[in-house]
Amino acid sequence: MRIREYVVFLYRIFLVYLFYAIARGLFFAFNTDFMGEPANILLFLKLSFYGLQFDTAAICYVNLLFILLSLLPLRINTKPTYQKTLFYVYFITNGLAYLTNFIDVLYYPYSKSRLTSASYAVIENEQNKMVLLFNFLGMYWYVVLLFIFLIWLWIFLYKKVKVTEQHLPTKPYFITSVLVFVLVGLGVLTGIRGGTLEHSSRPINIVDASRHTNITGQADAILNTPFTLIRTLGKNKGFKEYHFVDEAYINESLKPIKQYNREVATKPNVVLFILESFGKEYWGCMNTKTNIPNFKSYTPFLDSLSVHSFVLDNAYCTGRQSIHGMSSMLAGIPTMQVAYTSSPFAQQKVQSIVSIAKEMGYDTSFFHSAPNGSMGFLGFSNILGFDHYYGKNEYNNDADDDGHWGIWDEPFFQYMCRTYSQKKQPFLGTIFTLSSHHPFQIPKQYEGKFPKGNLEIHQCIGYTDYALKQFFECAKKQPWYNNTIFAFVNDHPNQIYYDLYKEPITGKGAAIMFYSPNPNLVPKGINSDITQQIDIYPSLVDLMGYHKPFRSWGRSVFANLPDETPRAFISDALMYQMMQGNYIYIIDETGKVNGVYKKEDGALKNNLLGKEDNAEIQKGIKDLKAFMQDYMDRIINHKLNN
Repeated sequence: MRIREYVVFLYRIFLVYLFYAIARGLFFAFNTDFMGEPANILLFLKLSFYGLQFDTAAICYVNLLFILLSLLPLRINTKPTYQKTLFYVYFITNGLAYLTNFIDVLYYPYSKSRLTSASYAVIENEQNKMVLLFNFLGMYWYVVLLFIFLIWLWIFLYKKVKVTEQHLPTKPYFITSVLVFVLVGLGVLTGIRGGTLEHSSRPINIVDASRHTNITGQADAILNTPFTLIRTLGKNKGFKEYHFVDEAYINESLKPIKQYNREVATKPNVVLFILESFGKEYWGCMNTKTNIPNFKSYTPFLDSLSVHSFVLDNAYCTGRQSIHGMSSMLAGIPTMQVAYTSSPFAQQKVQSIVSIAKEMGYDTSFFHSAPNGSMGFLGFSNILGFDHYYGKNEYNNDADDDGHWGIWDEPFFQYMCRTYSQKKQPFLGTIFTLSSHHPFQIPKQYEGKFPKGNLEIHQCIGYTDYALKQFFECAKKQPWYNNTIFAFVNDHPNQIYYDLYKEPITGKGAAIMFYSPNPNLVPKGINSDITQQIDIYPSLVDLMGYHKPFRSWGRSVFANLPDETPRAFISDALMYQMMQGNYIYIIDETGKVNGVYKKEDGALKNNLLGKEDNAEIQKGIKDLKAFMQDYMDRIINHKLNN
């Protein structure tokens, strides 16, 4: 059996962890000014502990070939020539990856972020790259020498424990080799994903370092550079600067800096429900004007509430996945081709409804009943600066677990209601609901209670709608209820039944509604102007009575300012799409106009490009290009905080 080989293999992997820890120590020591608190050994040990998850992912990625060659059930594994090959594979891959950590040790004070695949954009147009490189190495010669010494030390330690050549029996050798190979393979997959194979989680990303801290410098100390480079490969595609219009045009037509002057007697509480997969086609109140034959609603409670609410029935999604919805609704950052939250730029400070609420003295909370960290919500919520995160861990009762994703909506909504009642007003709360999701199940006690409809998701929509009703039964009895604004929005569509919602534009419809039991806080009615998910952020800022300028590509639907144009940047993985005025505009990433359509042409069947032209079309194209330019400029150049 291969006991000696496996011991040596584990020793070699241990050395990688050891030298990653040394690199983190150097990063910490050279960048203590960015840690946000006194840098000491306890803080370093805490960050190192959290960093093990990210080190494991990076080590598994970088050492895939080494692990494969080390564990393959071959009879030549112990031969000197084979071991020499392993030596070169090990140090070429790990040496290059390790070098990137040392670049970050020095470059971080300038970049304020770990290196990512987007970092090369800083120098890609420079003609003297080699001169810059040698100047950089000359300035920090002592770190270069330290790197060389550590690589020498690593090689020295590697060679201290060797595999000796053996002649092994065939049958035990191959049986144990295959078993170990499979087990290690599962371990590597688990390590790459961040320590779990659960379907309710996704592989860890850069923003997940912020689960453990809301201080950017500490989050970057938790990370390692090989991880940030690997995780962002291809993710900066679609992030590039444009120069279509001048800044004056952006400020005049796009108005990325908004300001409202609503007078509010008492700061209202705000509760935002981001409803998982609650496609617009499921809501009766969102389809009163669609004229769909035999239309059926699966949201009886929301429909009843809509009579007393402000309903936006011509809204569109500015994200395609759940995490996109979080950045859209809370920070007004839409997802276009590549998701902002998966990009190399996601760690920067962001002005949002959260930061504004905290500036106004609000208590801020985020609720999500999945295991803490699921979907990247915990990490991004810390970047936004929420005071509190309430997840499955805080709920602490697995008896209400659905067996797949987390706690059922109904009991978790009740928990949220009780939690709000323990808070000092005013408070801002956001909940990302959970139960209306694949595998489309509901609690056993409610089997048969909700219409199963035509799609698997329909009864789940009915269940969450019922859970909302039960939440409001609880909320009505609380002292904070009458001074609260409730907002509802879906993160994205899901299963589709009606043909209207199978169309490219109509299928990206969003359902948005505002309600308050206090008629002085939110008006009633249906608004059919073009709106979008990123309008929620400025609308709530307006209703809260914030008077200072703030960044927003959306607009307040309550301000009715003549110089704020109703529009929707409709999320698409390939093109930039915008609905404005009478038209839909589609432009590719090079700035080429691919299509102009009537706004009623949600199926995009009749391209008017080259057939129809007028001043409105010309301005619409220019406005979309202005957005592309400002969007990229603010994200790439870290201008999202103003």
